Amino acid sequence: MSDLNTNLQPAVSAFLHYLKVERQLSQLTQSNYRRQLTALIETASALGISEWAMLDSAKVRQIAARSKRAGLQSASLALRFSALRTFLHWLVSEGVLAANPAKGIRTPNGKRHLPKNVDVDEVSQLLAIDLNDPLAVRDRAMLELTYGTGLRLAELIGINCRDIDLSSRDIWVVGKGSKARKLPLGRQALTWLQQWLSLRDLFEPQDDALFLSNQGKRISARNVQKRFALWGVKQGISSHIHPHKLRHSFATHVLESSGDLRAVQELLGHANLSTTQIYTHLDFQHLAQVYDAAHPRAKRGNS
Repeated sequence: MSDLNTNLQPAVSAFLHYLKVERQLSQLTQSNYRRQLTALIETASALGISEWAMLDSAKVRQIAARSKRAGLQSASLALRFSALRTFLHWLVSEGVLAANPAKGIRTPNGKRHLPKNVDVDEVSQLLAIDLNDPLAVRDRAMLELTYGTGLRLAELIGINCRDIDLSSRDIWVVGKGSKARKLPLGRQALTWLQQWLSLRDLFEPQDDALFLSNQGKRISARNVQKRFALWGVKQGISSHIHPHKLRHSFATHVLESSGDLRAVQELLGHANLSTTQIYTHLDFQHLAQVYDAAHPRAKRGNS
């Protein structure tokens, strides 16, 4: 490690400690910040920056130009600069910088891809699983719970038996930033959870984890992804099935039926409403398709 890198690293290490201890961000988010800031240290060092206090808006633009010349695509560049802005904002709060030199500097926006979802008929097709063994019951319960509550994958595998209240039909989950929220259990999710719980002891559980592998341990994220994809193929679904797609489907279908964006925000555990607003675009797409297909004046060829 060069002398310049050595000088820049301590502040980054302190920032990552702040993200872990005070912000309590997930391991994945911490890892993403670490990767982006490590790359930024290398770029800053190459520009002769020996301490973060040397950064000004001109230097930030140079970092952006070097990152782009290194082949970073617009989405990756935006991600890197999001990490940089957050880090520099923290340096301002720590008194290292008087102002954030990255504030107001825009990076190219990549094309925003709308989340893909599964339509209601295909969800019904996916969930019509032939229950011929306890693993199939477990998988049906995981699928029903993911689609029925819009859980993230990490939330699904993190659930413990004590988090479920079958009498009041609700469940506690821990989301991003270790924030807990209570979610209602729909009829189907509740039914299949009860069926799975009646079979769970067959796997000789080693802890309180709700969903277990066939070794009796908490099921892994990779195992859930593989099982969801497998059922998608078995049930003849045209697109790849994964937990996040079912989460998107939950949000889209609830919004289409209710139109209540705030409620969807709470159910998904989004800190900011702007994150949830992506589903308004999906909802509009659906409405536009219905309009194009049904309205006598919708077709462009009409005069």
